[in-house]
Amino acid sequence: MMSEIIRWDTELFLLLNNLGKEPMDIFWVMVSGTKIWIPLYALLVFLLFKSLKGHAIWIAILIALANVFFTDFGSVWLFKEQFQRLRPCHVEALIDQMRMVKGSCGGQYGFISSHASNTFGIAVLVGLMIRRKFPIAIYLLIGWALLVSFSRIYLGVHYPLDIICGGLYGGLCGAMMYFLFTTITHKYELA
Repeated sequence: MMSEIIRWDTELFLLLNNLGKEPMDIFWVMVSGTKIWIPLYALLVFLLFKSLKGHAIWIAILIALANVFFTDFGSVWLFKEQFQRLRPCHVEALIDQMRMVKGSCGGQYGFISSHASNTFGIAVLVGLMIRRKFPIAIYLLIGWALLVSFSRIYLGVHYPLDIICGGLYGGLCGAMMYFLFTTITHKYELA
């Protein structure tokens, strides 16, 4: 059963990765980067200030930082280091069949994707925190997380299951941190 799942994952990776065309490479490299998203992160902080009041804003920012810690380090220590599944760009049998867009591949292991984990964690957490004032934001943020996550397959550094499981883990972390946020703000009447 597991070998079938791995085979399916590899075939889907090759299909999606090979859809890429050279003129689009720079776009997907930028989408996968972190610096390009700094204005988005600043906007999210601004929207938190517009959506929340008083001490709830600072609790939200602390919880968002904790969420990034759990999604980023959790994706490495709970998954990558435990499963030790090689990234597709480190599998010699795939090198001639795939498009390697960037010169670098990243770390040795790829399950789960830290990019997917981080972006879905932020999308769910912040999307839930600001949904009363900005109800469409969560959908836009999930679209952003999907875009960033797909870029990792396009670049040849993650399998689809790395992305799916990373997104699920990140989304779960975001939901749990939102629950913690609401518990704290209601208990101490900060909302």
